[in-house]
Amino acid sequence: MAYLQTDVTKVTTRVLQNMKHNGEKIAMLTAYDYSMAALLDSAGIDVILVGDSAANVMQGHKTTLPITLDEMIVYASSVVRAVKRAFVVVDMPFGTYQGNSKLALASAIRIMKETGADAVKLEGGEEVQESISRILSAGIPVMGHLGLTPQSINKFGSYAVRATGSEEAEQLLHNAHLLEQTGCFAMVLEKIPARLASQVAQEVSIPVIGIGAGGDVDGQVLVLQDMLGITQQFKPRFLRLYATLGESVCHAVQQYIGDVKNKDFPNDQEQY
Repeated sequence: MAYLQTDVTKVTTRVLQNMKHNGEKIAMLTAYDYSMAALLDSAGIDVILVGDSAANVMQGHKTTLPITLDEMIVYASSVVRAVKRAFVVVDMPFGTYQGNSKLALASAIRIMKETGADAVKLEGGEEVQESISRILSAGIPVMGHLGLTPQSINKFGSYAVRATGSEEAEQLLHNAHLLEQTGCFAMVLEKIPARLASQVAQEVSIPVIGIGAGGDVDGQVLVLQDMLGITQQFKPRFLRLYATLGESVCHAVQQYIGDVKNKDFPNDQEQY
């Protein structure tokens, strides 16, 4: 199929808005380092999210809570240096924006100045509206995030599907409109019923990116290590494996070990 935005030299908020308007789905993946980001960008990905999921897949934590702003800036800087076309969004980590809009602005300014990213993303609705407004006042684009918000995992108590009941669904709809009205350029909906996600995408004018939110939204996002089969023992319903690189890496390493042990590596052509 022909994509509407193949001739775009740099994806921007306006390009993403046009994609929603024209019915072209937005493809978004995470990245945390230069090498992977360069591959994603050359493959034509629209949006790269430097997610706080780095706490899980890069650092081995059970939740996203421990990762720091300094660490996110290191990851994001590495990604931005590799990217020419994709739009780069950086997650604001836990503790850098909740309950303190001045801290939120300072954190967002650091991210933008020190990484060269295109936007920041933060979780929540009405409770973080003041922080969003203050960040936007500095001209920094903000992507919202509703539904399952991993930074609130201790409040939720599990990673179960959110907004299955009418009260929580109504609150999510309210917050989605609030994010749009406040000025967010896009939002992520995570692990909510597909019908509700579809309703949000139809009712708001900004792009809606889903993860475990069905196919009737404006785009999709996955964690790169998950969809490539690098992450082990993580198989939620919404995840499609596009490769099994974990197995390939293990096989390659085992071959290398065998070649070294058997004195087959390096051979005559592989030395000076």
